[in-house]
Amino acid sequence: MSCRVALHRGAGKVIGINLVPERLERARERGVEVFDLTSYDGELPGAIREVTDGRGPDSVIDAVGMEAHGAPVAGLAQKLVGLLPDAVAEPMLKNAGVDRLAALYTAIDAVRRGGTISISGVYGGAADPLPMMQIFDKQIQLRMGQANVRAWTDELLAQLVDDDPYGVDTFASHHLPLDEAPAAYERFQDKKDGYVKVIFKP
Repeated sequence: MSCRVALHRGAGKVIGINLVPERLERARERGVEVFDLTSYDGELPGAIREVTDGRGPDSVIDAVGMEAHGAPVAGLAQKLVGLLPDAVAEPMLKNAGVDRLAALYTAIDAVRRGGTISISGVYGGAADPLPMMQIFDKQIQLRMGQANVRAWTDELLAQLVDDDPYGVDTFASHHLPLDEAPAAYERFQDKKDGYVKVIFKP
């Protein structure tokens, strides 16, 4: 949906990154240039710069959800590393938080100098390490916060009265009875059977 809104607002080149084939195809069908995360081994920011004339995108939206996929082991490792002397902790800390912050690290690396990163994902860890020198050096603007949905509802609904610029009428991948919710949530969480968005009918 972030890609759809960006296209509607005239963002120019819009890039979508995901590892779920159905999500990538949905974005591609609407004219988004997509990157399959599973096809890159740490080289995604470079590939993105290649298609943005070497600059990187003006803005990046991190919309991964709760801490990418969560990482209890990484979280524990971060806390343990925090008890070590700095000389020992620094190299270990660089690796301890990587998987739980992978999407945010990619955003920081990929965005152009002076660009903006908007975080609608949720990072709840108090010990999450950030590459502050890189953020400072690139003069990145960070925007984040709770989803202030009600602040935008009236404006968005007004755009849907006569038209459907965001494709919301067909956005749901599945329509199911409410009693199938537990099984549907499990399929959605496991990214099975093309579950992207589900509408439940009571």
